[in-house]
Amino acid sequence: MKMRAIFIDMDGTLLTASNNISRRNMEAINRLIDQGVKVFLATGRHYEVTAPYHKEIGLRTPMICLNGAAIHDAETGRALHMKTIQLNEERFHHLTADDPCNVIIHTANGLYCKETNEEIDYWTKVGQTPPQYIGDLRQVKYQDVLKYSIRIGAPRPELSALFKKEAEVINWNDGFELLAPNVSKWSAIKGLLRAFRINPSEVAAIGDGPNDIEMLRHVGTGVAMGNASEAVKSAADFVTGHHENDGLAEFIDRFLHPSYESNVI
Repeated sequence: MKMRAIFIDMDGTLLTASNNISRRNMEAINRLIDQGVKVFLATGRHYEVTAPYHKEIGLRTPMICLNGAAIHDAETGRALHMKTIQLNEERFHHLTADDPCNVIIHTANGLYCKETNEEIDYWTKVGQTPPQYIGDLRQVKYQDVLKYSIRIGAPRPELSALFKKEAEVINWNDGFELLAPNVSKWSAIKGLLRAFRINPSEVAAIGDGPNDIEMLRHVGTGVAMGNASEAVKSAADFVTGHHENDGLAEFIDRFLHPSYESNVI
């Protein structure tokens, strides 16, 4: 198999738990780039907290952010593509405002949230862009929403199911996310592959979360991290090591090995 491109998730894949890129992962990515493979980041993060890592690696490819709701240019950061979600806001806030959860709303103009937390403080530090608003989201006007993130601290599939007619739903262990219908990392990848004239069979994707399942299923080689759930692993062609043990580099090293193809598939 000739690999022409790879799409890499960030949290739980590229990054350690301390939000760093290990030296081994960095070296492995650089070897791919030297071989002419196009390396893309495909993440649930917004642009401001994706771009510093994109720059650290030295990538020149577009960034897939917010689970495919936005694609940003490598040089300027300009949004090349955005897909906004339309919810019944009154119903949404009725269902979530009084729940003991945090609501994070990613818009084209910045972040709005019910309350701040350690993660949002980290985003502010790395992206150097504080939230536009913190407080009762029923009291503020916002528009051009790209993603809703509802953080409850536990799975709530019975609540997320109430939005399935309006949105693409991603269930997590600590809550759920809402995107416009049919928006995913894979939908964004398809557009980029058309632009670069790359066949999906020539592509690898690697990730660990439920937002990665669709891309793992549709590319030529889908790779799940060792720290992924069984649902993610079952969607992949190959399972590599844990993100704390350079599982990304482990996969890349196998790809570079002459016997890679027979080992993987």
